[in-house]
Amino acid sequence: MLLFYMRKPITTPTQIPSVRLLQIDTEQAGQRLDNFLVRHCKGVPKSHLYKAIRSGEVRVNKGRISADYRLAEGDTVRVPPLRLPAVGEPRTVPPAVFPVVYEDDALLVIDKPAGTAVHGGSGVSFGVIEQLRAARPDAPFLELAHRLDRETSGLLMVAKKRSALLALHDMLRESRGSKRYLALVVGDWVNDRQHLRQPLLKWLTASGERRVKVDAAGKVAHTIVTMKKRYGRYTLLEAELRTGRTHQIRVHLASSGYPIVGDEKYGADEVRAHFARLGFNRMFLHAGHLEIAHPLTGEPLSLHAPLPAACEKIIDYLEKKA
Repeated sequence: MLLFYMRKPITTPTQIPSVRLLQIDTEQAGQRLDNFLVRHCKGVPKSHLYKAIRSGEVRVNKGRISADYRLAEGDTVRVPPLRLPAVGEPRTVPPAVFPVVYEDDALLVIDKPAGTAVHGGSGVSFGVIEQLRAARPDAPFLELAHRLDRETSGLLMVAKKRSALLALHDMLRESRGSKRYLALVVGDWVNDRQHLRQPLLKWLTASGERRVKVDAAGKVAHTIVTMKKRYGRYTLLEAELRTGRTHQIRVHLASSGYPIVGDEKYGADEVRAHFARLGFNRMFLHAGHLEIAHPLTGEPLSLHAPLPAACEKIIDYLEKKA
């Protein structure tokens, strides 16, 4: 008589992530806790990370902590088991390659296109920095040194070392170097050169949208405006930032009576509609020039991003009409 034995199927136990204790070194010190977790828990949704922080599952030196806590050298971060993407699950952040204007082992400067956010949040699932990290998975450190509005194009600095990031933050805070933008505004600008120093205050609309306005209770802001060329009803300006407030150039110009063409927050709908009919569907603000010392070597850097084709086309149109 033959006997048949049913063999149990061989199964591979699911790997369950365990608690990790990570010690902060010199290069990691100064980072926000949430940014640190994003890099060390690649693939974990940000919502899960923030939930773990709020619930106390993430701890620093055995204590509960907030997401904006700045890590110090020697801190011990408790990272709980977190859900990772399943094998074969599609990437939630598509890698992207942006035009590189300058790069070495400490600093990356790209030419950001209009319409791309610099980071995820506020209804945007990912931005330039997340896409750069996805495209460069072996890069140990990539952090934004500053911000550009989503609809602003041009030069964006990304630090590739913690020491470079801290040095860039110091330089920008102390207004060392020069960042110059080109803006097409509605109106016939009067002065060849003018300093705008209205203080700026952030506020929220009833729908929760972030806005900025001129207000005596606001923060000090300084923009130097140089007239480049007049086109009748419109003027091409160069705006140099001496401080780096949110929406600074946009609000300074709009509050002076010269809103930027295509600005959906501080400009007129009819102007935006007029330029859309001409095929121009963005804000005309471009970070074209950057002069700054290299954050580690001190070497003077003078970088340039050409005016995008869509902006050049509008300038050509205005030249022909003038």
